[in-house]
Amino acid sequence: MFICSYLKKSANSHSSFKQDLFAAGTDTSAITVEWALAMLLANPDKMELVQNELTKVIGNKECVDISNLPDLLYLSAVIKETMRMHPVLPLLIPHRLRQSCKLLGYDILADTQVFVNVWAIGHDPNVWDNPLKFWPERFLDSDKTSAIKENFSFLPFGSGKRICPGLPLAVLNVEFVLASLLHSFKWEACGEQKLNELFGKVTKLEKPLVAKVYPRLPLQIQ
Repeated sequence: MFICSYLKKSANSHSSFKQDLFAAGTDTSAITVEWALAMLLANPDKMELVQNELTKVIGNKECVDISNLPDLLYLSAVIKETMRMHPVLPLLIPHRLRQSCKLLGYDILADTQVFVNVWAIGHDPNVWDNPLKFWPERFLDSDKTSAIKENFSFLPFGSGKRICPGLPLAVLNVEFVLASLLHSFKWEACGEQKLNELFGKVTKLEKPLVAKVYPRLPLQIQ
């Protein structure tokens, strides 16, 4: 999700570019999965709904296959709700205005560097009902989902021509990894888990997630 910010690097930094590209495509996905697991452990009823869906779609004798992902609608909603509440990039990659414009009564001059605060958008009560509540169901309502797209109120990957080119791969990675972890294992929180955010270039859990896991599928197919 950082890829766009590195496109202007010189050829002399090609090796660094490759390292940054690799980190951007792995670290951000791993953080999203960790946040999703933390939110589900804090909301056991949602965890049960996800695992029930996995059992219904896949059964209890098979591992997750990529072909299963389109049918895991509630899992997808959980990931979207996680990204709304805890976007890995709290501020999108900066943009620069090509020409002056007026926005919400403010004059913004050409060449101004602009940051989009997706964390603030995702927590805005004027945009989201009960924004502090973890409620994946809000992404299952087709009418609400259409309104979200039209109002640009859900932008974890940006939007338009400058949208993150890694979006399809990132979503596939997160869905597959999270589905596999939830389908193969039962999860149990170790004591009280505080969901405090540590802000920086990325938004991590202040303290790494700690949990107990137990086999959920027959051991011979793990």
